[in-house]
Amino acid sequence: MKTARLGSTGLEVSRLCLGCMTYGEPGRGMHEWTLPEEQSRPFIKQALELGINFFDTANVYSAGSSEEIVGRALRDFAKRDEVVIATKVFSPMRPGPNGMGLSRKAIMHEIDASLTRLGTDYVDLYQTHRWDPHTPIEETMEALHDVVKAGKARYIGASSMYAWQFAKAQHVAERNGWTRFVSMQNYVNLLYREEEREMIPLCLDQGVGLIPWSPMARGRLTRPVGEETERTRTDQFGATLYDLEGADRGVIEAVAAVAAARGVPRAQIALAWVLQKKGLTAPIIGASKPGHLEDAVAALDIELSAEEIAQLEAPYVPHAVIGHS
Repeated sequence: MKTARLGSTGLEVSRLCLGCMTYGEPGRGMHEWTLPEEQSRPFIKQALELGINFFDTANVYSAGSSEEIVGRALRDFAKRDEVVIATKVFSPMRPGPNGMGLSRKAIMHEIDASLTRLGTDYVDLYQTHRWDPHTPIEETMEALHDVVKAGKARYIGASSMYAWQFAKAQHVAERNGWTRFVSMQNYVNLLYREEEREMIPLCLDQGVGLIPWSPMARGRLTRPVGEETERTRTDQFGATLYDLEGADRGVIEAVAAVAAARGVPRAQIALAWVLQKKGLTAPIIGASKPGHLEDAVAALDIELSAEEIAQLEAPYVPHAVIGHS
């Protein structure tokens, strides 16, 4: 397994990160398509056997069940100091006031709750899941700094937001001598490239590691247009991300053409494109079926030619900014 430093830090992570939203007890939370623990554990074990050391989850995934499953599996299959565990905070975890967001109260409560579910004393990367418009960024960044200084997180990162918001957060941290974000988990794939305009250049300039989510567009880039799965039938958020009858169809067809010419699965081509983007440290991949992890690892060895990249990118048209809420 190839590895890379996460941004300008000394933290070394596998070039692939296993996204653990798929692993959670069905019926807990908003996702109906998740895998229960006995079906989840083999994928986590296989990822470790393939050399993946980077695992990403969130407090909100299956209402905390994902953290519980991931935590137990990593305790059983790996040594704590050999894996990099990332989780997130922001989304609603309970009804009523202070049950969500990035206030000091919410952050201090949720980090302890996540550590309990994960069964560990610390997380390697603690990330803000989204921007909180109701909390001063000074309050959020100081609270995250205190989480790091308390030894509950080694690093902090952020997820989808506007570039000006990310720059403001970093400036506030630097001005006050607080911990800065070392990573950005943003939405990047062949169907959505708007992050190339501002966020990716900002992160490259500032030495921030990029760990994009949904590099294969929730599977849309891996199969023909119109082919349904249980997830596509029930994933309400995913349904807001694509225009399969418009320009997105041309991109999917280009992936199919390049994959057919090479004689490899579409998933490998879609992921190889992300892996070759400058500055993208570790795309976050999902695995719910046999072959998903093998395809992802195989993509590490695919080097797309300039002609193939041009063919993949040619059908793209500008999109409205999405994924920030």
